[in-house]
Formats: sequence, C-alpha cells, structure tokens
Amino acid sequence: MQDTIVRAFQNIHSFQGGNFVGWLMRIAKNVCIDTWRKRRPETDLGEAEYAGMTKEEALDQAFQRHIAVEKLRAEMAMLPPEQRECLALFIDGYSYEETALRTGLPVNAVKSHLQNGRRMLWSRMKGTLSQLR
Repeated sequence: MQDTIVRAFQNIHSFQGGNFVGWLMRIAKNVCIDTWRKRRPETDLGEAEYAGMTKEEALDQAFQRHIAVEKLRAEMAMLPPEQRECLALFIDGYSYEETALRTGLPVNAVKSHLQNGRRMLWSRMKGTLSQLR
C-alpha cells in the first residue's frame, strides 16, 4: 500500500484525468508484480547453459525452446476460457483469491480450473518438454 501511494505521488503529473481509483489500482497491480518479480529466484539460462555446446547445438537448443513456447501458447489458446483466464492470471502472479475476485468465480472453482488447465497443458506438452532435456 505504501509503495503504491509513493509511486502515485511521484507520478501524479502523469495522471491525465479520468478514473483516479482505476489509475491507483493499476499502480497497485504494478507494485505487486514488481514485488513478486523481485522475490522469485532468478535463473540465468544464458551463457552457463550453452557453455559446453557448439554454436550449432546452442542454436538448435534455442530453436527447440522457441518451438516449445509457441506450442504452449497455442495449447493455452485451446483451453476452455475459464481455465485459460485462471492460468493467465496465475502466471501474472495473482493469488487464488485475487483471481477469484477478477473472474467472479469462487476460490474452489479457480483452484479446480488451474489444476485442470495445468493437467491438460502437461499432457499436451509432454513430448515437447522431453525433447528439451
């Protein structure tokens, strides 16, 4: 809350009118996302991962990852809307309760949609993920 107020005060010049509460909520969301990103463990997949590979092997590995990410996006797009929305909010760092508020679903329904969505993605992506190891 404090960080939100400080950011709002620092950036009050950028408020261009309209919905002030909505503007504050957007700042609060960004503060939460920034805090979540700072707390998650950072993994450097850059040089250390490709250190023992030739250029061709490293390029092939990077290409395979790109293909896997594109397949994941396509598979997520094919999920039922509730599962897709719950997964997207979870990926963005929202809690079960926050997701429930945003979607209008009960918390147990959010948990169920997340579990079913993950299970579906896992089964559809299984072959793709094993190629990346």
